[in-house]
Amino acid sequence: MAAMRESVRESMREPVREMLREAAGAAGARSLRGRRRVLVLTGRKRGSGPGAGSGGSGAGPGGAAPPGGGRPPGARADDGAGGGARSSRGGRARGAPPQPVAVALAVAAGDFAGLARYGLFGGFSHRDYLRQAEEQLTALYRQGLEVHLRVLEADDFEDYCEALGLDPRMPAARVAYAGDPDLAGEPFVYAGQRLAELLPVLMDDHRARVRMSVACAALLDAVGDDPAGQRRLAAVMRYVTSVYLALAEGAGEGCHLLTLRCHGPEDGEELTSAVDVCVEEGQLYPAGRDTEAFCVTLAAGVASGGAGAVLLHGDPSVGGRSVPAPGGGSEDPASGAARARPPVRGWALAGGRLRPMTAHEVFDELADDAARGLPFPPGVDPLPGFPLPGFPPPGFPAPRDGGAPLG
Repeated sequence: MAAMRESVRESMREPVREMLREAAGAAGARSLRGRRRVLVLTGRKRGSGPGAGSGGSGAGPGGAAPPGGGRPPGARADDGAGGGARSSRGGRARGAPPQPVAVALAVAAGDFAGLARYGLFGGFSHRDYLRQAEEQLTALYRQGLEVHLRVLEADDFEDYCEALGLDPRMPAARVAYAGDPDLAGEPFVYAGQRLAELLPVLMDDHRARVRMSVACAALLDAVGDDPAGQRRLAAVMRYVTSVYLALAEGAGEGCHLLTLRCHGPEDGEELTSAVDVCVEEGQLYPAGRDTEAFCVTLAAGVASGGAGAVLLHGDPSVGGRSVPAPGGGSEDPASGAARARPPVRGWALAGGRLRPMTAHEVFDELADDAARGLPFPPGVDPLPGFPLPGFPPPGFPAPRDGGAPLG
């Protein structure tokens, strides 16, 4: 499993670095990232050309590197507001670095209706807007431009404008929102998909991003923003990454589901996260946005001294223990008298520390989830959790204000 461990460490490395940059407020680090131009897809007449939407820049033929060229897709880009004033004719200056294009897309009909009152979409219906958006995205992609997508959400856009003192009707507000450098996590890179395939994936990414933003705020509040807090943040992230690796290694082959719920000791705000953990021939699939959200949420629970639970639902197709049918009978699977029950293991989070649950506690946690409205998984086999790495690690900085949760 050494190769699996290294694959996760590699895929988590940049998100952890990014959180450290944000916690430190290292504005200078952002200058190392490439700028991106911004584009809000707005309703307009056909034939006006891709990238000509109100408030967005055009994307010229030489405006950005093709996906995978120069730097890996998904690499974080800087604030696009300063680089969004070029027309589609001008392209980029000779010798300038590639510029990804940031695109804000109104996915949900409710958000589209809420934003239409600001004049963002002209007289287009949501269906026509999405059809036009698909044409624009396809044109940008075929030009070899790297396109970073985000969801244009009505409430979030209005809050963003209010916080920065921007008029939501003005192009500058839409440009700033599309290229917001403080958006949590790495960019969602468009890969030429049809919208029917793209939109569900983009919405899942958006929901994970929202969960990560909430958890990141709780995490940074718990560790503090002083130099010692930065060291605590690094230590907590190293710890939760090691926990994620141990959970994946213990889960074994197949696609498993990890769920997490936790809340802090003071305000009691509940944070939740879920991620599929897929292992094939000893290799762990690369970490995505859900993995980032899970690790940041767990880090917030650990750092704040929170309480909660982690459940590992085994892959049903792999199977667990073979259980004879009631009344006895053959355990030959062909006979139908025995069935393999997928295992569910659990760990309790208390005072910011994880400990293995007993099988009875796992069952009780599943029952509590059902009482909260989640479906009780049928035919599962509650099992004790296995040991996980301990915390705090050696040399961990003392908690701020002399409190106990971090030390």
